[in-house]
Amino acid sequence: MILGRSRNYSELASTFMKKYFSYIIIVILASILFIHSIGTSPLFDWDEINFAESAREMIVSGDYLRVQINYQPFWEKPPLFFWMQVVSMKIFGINEFAARFPNAICGIVTLLVFYHLGSKMRNRKFAFWWVLLYVSSFLPHLYFKSGIIDPWFNLFIFLGIYYLSDFLENIQVNQKKSSLVVSGIFTGLSILTKGPVGLLIVLLTYIVYIILNKGKGFVALKYYFQWVLTVLAITLIWFGLEIFQHGWWFINEFFSYQVRLAKTEDAGHGGFPLYHFVVLFFGCFPASIFLLNRPTESSTVSSGQVFKKMMWASLIVILTVFSLVKTKIVHYSSFAYFPLVYLATESLFHIIEHKSDWRKSNRALLFVIYLIWASIFILLPILFINVDWLKQLASKDQFALANLNANVYWGYFYLVSGIIFVIGGLTAYFLFSRSIQKGIFMLLITSTITIQSLLTFFVPQIELYTQDAAIEFFKSLRGKDVYVRALGYKSYAPYFYAQVNPPPTNEAYDIHWLIYGEVEKPVYLVTRLDRKAQVMRDYGEQLKILYEKNGFVFLERKTY
Repeated sequence: MILGRSRNYSELASTFMKKYFSYIIIVILASILFIHSIGTSPLFDWDEINFAESAREMIVSGDYLRVQINYQPFWEKPPLFFWMQVVSMKIFGINEFAARFPNAICGIVTLLVFYHLGSKMRNRKFAFWWVLLYVSSFLPHLYFKSGIIDPWFNLFIFLGIYYLSDFLENIQVNQKKSSLVVSGIFTGLSILTKGPVGLLIVLLTYIVYIILNKGKGFVALKYYFQWVLTVLAITLIWFGLEIFQHGWWFINEFFSYQVRLAKTEDAGHGGFPLYHFVVLFFGCFPASIFLLNRPTESSTVSSGQVFKKMMWASLIVILTVFSLVKTKIVHYSSFAYFPLVYLATESLFHIIEHKSDWRKSNRALLFVIYLIWASIFILLPILFINVDWLKQLASKDQFALANLNANVYWGYFYLVSGIIFVIGGLTAYFLFSRSIQKGIFMLLITSTITIQSLLTFFVPQIELYTQDAAIEFFKSLRGKDVYVRALGYKSYAPYFYAQVNPPPTNEAYDIHWLIYGEVEKPVYLVTRLDRKAQVMRDYGEQLKILYEKNGFVFLERKTY
């Protein structure tokens, strides 16, 4: 009896490992890639610190329904991602690791989703290349080690579109229609993560899909109602509560902000019309190069055609919409990573399977862009080792020049990322003559290792120039009963790194009150060197300079 049970358990374990071995390996490797070193460098202004601070203020205030910044209503974002960060901070404490951990989990989940869908739509080999191409592309990899909203937002949109395509494919053969509800759930979650843009992307993708499909793709009216009601049910989990508790004011401000982003260059984030094309071409290297090598129609497979057209439609939507939007920020087009890498994987897979030729022009372009990136990875450390060269380039920028005076150690060790990239690229080049598959594999593995080494060694060094002096000052005030604010420039760092508590009155949010009002405790202010003259002209009688360091000026109110 005991032997029989032992044999059954052994068989079950063997069956489980055979079925889920690939998923377990993905979880292990993705955990190493995305969790490794996420707490070693401070959060970056604005978005990372902004979001982490909103989560921290939820914990401090005990108000988990309303998003705040500096304990004032923050109407720019819904709360779902902040709730994730709150849970993380409850487990790991209020720190950088906790703020970024939700996106590390998102990275693991995203790769599992790719592998599952790739295996389902094509085969395991296709799924493997989809996962590898995504993780080896620069910006897609980077975002899973950040503390910004977009990774989860993009995943929810992607799943909303996938299950919508699954519904459209199934309804043609009168099969299960539950995918429509699942699509609505994920679309609703995207709205709760970042706002109505999630709904807009899914709807516009569907409209463009119908256009690409020559008018085909409409369904019975009842299905539209079913999808819309599902989306509403999910979004009302929070929007409904907010309206019930506080009325329409917050919601009106929220939607007004979304419109303002589209019409104006918010916070100085402008750019030329093709901004996002350039960002995606260079930022999604090497996937963007494989996307250009489109397979011929005769070489494409018939399965998953609805999803494929949806991916093309969503890529068109992102590039069109965010080229028209006045505010240009890198992560605005980050959802495009999903369709871009999927479509690039199709091209790559056909090359590997010898169903499509790898055009010489595209292969040459791959190595030209590779050479550009290799040069950057080699030259940047050399420039910082010889920092006087950079100071000459920044001589007209007072703030940047002072940043470069930071005492940062640079040794030739920091050339390691570029050296890895060069050696890996040369190895891949020679492997191509023997096996295209081995050459591409080497190229993608090299890219993945290079990204990791850059994020581990290089990025923390850059942070020492850009904001370390200010963050060091804010940390020194943590736990002290003081007021601390940035003056003359926008920063969320004082709130998160000094871990400020709610002020006694609303007046304390006003900078004029902090400098001239009847305050009951010390007031510390930080400005930038290039704003110092203006600040001292406006408030010099009330402030004294404590010290200056690396482009920042640290001040204290003279009396309180």
